[in-house]
Amino acid sequence: MEKIPLTSKGFARLDSELKQLKSVERPAVIKAIAEAREHGDLSENAEYHAAREKQSFIEGRVRELEGILGRADVIDPSKLSGTVKFGATVTIADEDTDEEKKYQIVGEQEANIEQGLLNMKSPIARALIGKEEGDSVEVKTPGGVRSYEIVAVEFI
Repeated sequence: MEKIPLTSKGFARLDSELKQLKSVERPAVIKAIAEAREHGDLSENAEYHAAREKQSFIEGRVRELEGILGRADVIDPSKLSGTVKFGATVTIADEDTDEEKKYQIVGEQEANIEQGLLNMKSPIARALIGKEEGDSVEVKTPGGVRSYEIVAVEFI
């Protein structure tokens, strides 16, 4: 089985979600199903069908998280250094607008662009990996080619 790279923060976040699903969400939906059953005819019981659908989602997510966490390769970025690689926090500046952005390069399972967590398989991350502070990179985007300068590389 292929290992799934995760930062220690990403692993903790997914593990917390799994615990929440198992200890809070799962018992709540089981209770909701039991209550809906008490209302009689299940074929026309919208509460029952909604609870069963939610249970299906929860069980699927639990299996998915258990699979991810079971194959996780937890990497602590604070123990790394050098060029841009998985776990690095990179500050880049758009060479046309001088707008700066800060991203941490993470695995697919913990990526969230709004939080500055950049999927290591994304075009920007692929362009940055292996480069160092002061380097310029070109990234092909749907809007055309963009040029960025690497302002800082941190491992925190």
